[in-house]
Amino acid sequence: MTAEIAVAAAVGVAVAALVASELRARRARAAVCKTAASVGFVLLAVLRADLSRPYDRWLVIALVLSLVGDVLLALPHALPAGLAAFLLAHLAFIAAFSALTQLGAWPRPVLAGLAVASLIAAAWLWPHVGRLRPAVLAYVAVITVMAWGAIAAAGRTGRISGAAGILFYLSDLAVARDRFVVRRFASRAWGLPAYYAAQVMFALTLGGPKA
Repeated sequence: MTAEIAVAAAVGVAVAALVASELRARRARAAVCKTAASVGFVLLAVLRADLSRPYDRWLVIALVLSLVGDVLLALPHALPAGLAAFLLAHLAFIAAFSALTQLGAWPRPVLAGLAVASLIAAAWLWPHVGRLRPAVLAYVAVITVMAWGAIAAAGRTGRISGAAGILFYLSDLAVARDRFVVRRFASRAWGLPAYYAAQVMFALTLGGPKA
């Protein structure tokens, strides 16, 4: 437990340093801080996970793929590869939530609400994404299902996964605005802490009773 607290605290420090680096436009330092924070949530997951459980295995895979996506997005000209990594990460999240709660039991009204929000987001992004439109639309669809699954699984994760799924969803809107619409520090100022809070929260769902 002490190691887990230390790792979670280290993620918080790295995220604070990341936001400060973004504010000062220190790209190299920001990349280092981002990688450190992402390694931190993977390490936290590994410390907590019981890999004999399907949920834990899939969630660790999802977090590792998220780390890969974070590293790729910090590199120049690697946006398509980064999107692909996160697309795979969301598929792994969906598999994890399906291991807790069967897809047929996921609440349809929640999907309807998320679908409306995602259609609005897709229409907002459409004029700005150019040749990446197919990839962005696929990504929007998959993250919508991921957030739906996170909410559906909340009853099995102490409600943490639902909050984490919404935070992840909202953080991706910040990334989309920053990458495709208008590059502003404000998007990173709240989007980055929301993203890392979501990943730490997902990690904290590991190792608990899943029966």
